[in-house]
Amino acid sequence: MNNRPALAAPAAACAIAAAALAGCAQNPFATSRSDYGDRPPAERLRSIDAITLEGSAVEGETLPETREDVADSQLSAARKSPFDGLETLDISLEQIRAWTISNNLDIQVALVDPTIANQGVTEAEAAFDAVFFANLNRNSFKTPTSSTLAGSKVDTLDVDLGVTVPLRTGGSVTVDFPFNRTATNNIFSTLNPAYTSDAAISISQPLLRGAGHRSSTHGIRVAALNEGVSESRTKQEIIRQLAAADRLYWRLYAARKSLEVAQSQYELAVAQLDRAKRRVDAGDLPEVEVIRAEDGVASRLEDIIVNENLVLTRQRELKRLIHVDGLEQRTDIVLIPSTEPDPVRYDVDPDAYVDAALANRMELLQLELQLTIDESTIDFERNQALPLFTLDYTYRLNGLGSSINESLGVTRDAEFDDWLVGLRAEVPIGNDAARSRVRRAILQRLQRLSSKESREQSIEQEVLDAIDTIESGWQRILAARLSSIAAGRTLEAEQRQFEVGRRTSTDVLDAATRLAQAQSAEIAALTDYEIAQIDLAFATGTILGKTRVDWSPAVPAGTDPGGPVIDPDFLASN
Repeated sequence: MNNRPALAAPAAACAIAAAALAGCAQNPFATSRSDYGDRPPAERLRSIDAITLEGSAVEGETLPETREDVADSQLSAARKSPFDGLETLDISLEQIRAWTISNNLDIQVALVDPTIANQGVTEAEAAFDAVFFANLNRNSFKTPTSSTLAGSKVDTLDVDLGVTVPLRTGGSVTVDFPFNRTATNNIFSTLNPAYTSDAAISISQPLLRGAGHRSSTHGIRVAALNEGVSESRTKQEIIRQLAAADRLYWRLYAARKSLEVAQSQYELAVAQLDRAKRRVDAGDLPEVEVIRAEDGVASRLEDIIVNENLVLTRQRELKRLIHVDGLEQRTDIVLIPSTEPDPVRYDVDPDAYVDAALANRMELLQLELQLTIDESTIDFERNQALPLFTLDYTYRLNGLGSSINESLGVTRDAEFDDWLVGLRAEVPIGNDAARSRVRRAILQRLQRLSSKESREQSIEQEVLDAIDTIESGWQRILAARLSSIAAGRTLEAEQRQFEVGRRTSTDVLDAATRLAQAQSAEIAALTDYEIAQIDLAFATGTILGKTRVDWSPAVPAGTDPGGPVIDPDFLASN
């Protein structure tokens, strides 16, 4: 009977532990299947399926061996085009740019990066948030004693409430209110139970390692600069996607124009075939002229098929980039570029554009921010390599009484106080790790300085190459235009000579081929000239046009960034 009270506390502790273990749905001593997460089945990872196109084979479609095996419809103007009967949509270059800014998925992903980086700034600033702490301890001691001056049973209750405030100097201030209740069976105890209630303020300040505003705010500075790096990368991605949209537009334009040239060549070949048949039927030419003309028709048909596929490919690339509802890659809507090239010769000042590129290119800004981070890291690592000397000071008001109110009254009267001043020191022996971190930070900065100089030279080369491409592009346009005019006249002359029997179908078709090549070269020169201007704008870190683009970080729908997005101007000025 006398042992039951003594066993009450351990029994209660065991009951609490058992309840905690029972509250776990799984065995706390063994690994369960759920600990590995929702893993995909092994068959999905380790088995590779096969696919065959045999089920899609078209009945009766085999490779012809002779001319007679080829269907007439395959060599006639009535051949079905993949664009026949499809809905068309006229698109301008301005509309493509607007769709890209609004809908491009890569841009939408990039716009979230600064918001993510901003959370790093908030996280770093939280290192200086005040911390409330509370401690509660209940102790019961029962020890045998050989003296009546000491009690064999002591029950204590300790409560400590306080707040710790980190300082930008690297130290901290702590204000706490410890409370104690002690009850004992010591017959000589003056107060039983005895209550103590203190009020204390403590200051801990490092003097070397970790001391100073710059060292303690290193994390905030790095996070803020990394946010600038993130925003510069986002801006760079926006410029890249807009430049890609412009290039795709002109490549689609070139593909459609090349298809028109191929169709025109096909019509010329068919017309030549008709003339050859008419002259052969009249007995003016041998049968071989018809065969030559048919060969020309077949080769032009192949050019049409190749260019049709190129249009489909360019169109699909553009649809993917603009990502517009109703214009998905699977849709059959045909995009018709409506903005025509307007070639104008430009007299570009290389020095001005190189200077603009060095000022605007985001890669250089990223390197500059990284160099600033490196500088802060070097200072921080040098500080961390110093010995640790910490000055501690504590001032405490003491209270004691037979009740809580009496104890608090003594504390309030401030009749009993004490203070403590201490100095702690830690001096590493060797300190090789800290010195290595300093050397590594210095070497990384030197490496980045070399990268910055190399990148500047690369950017200068990109700008100068783009300027030269623009100048040579204008000369290409002029040469291609002259060649196209001359080839057209040559074809007309060959056709007239054929009518009088002085040229063969092969001569006429060769002239038509040279005309097609000249027209294709002119189309390529025009579109390359437009793309060269885009490349020059991209090389200078800008976009082509008269209207600039302003952007701001995005917050994904349904999420809470947990605080305001910090204005980078504020970060730059503080």
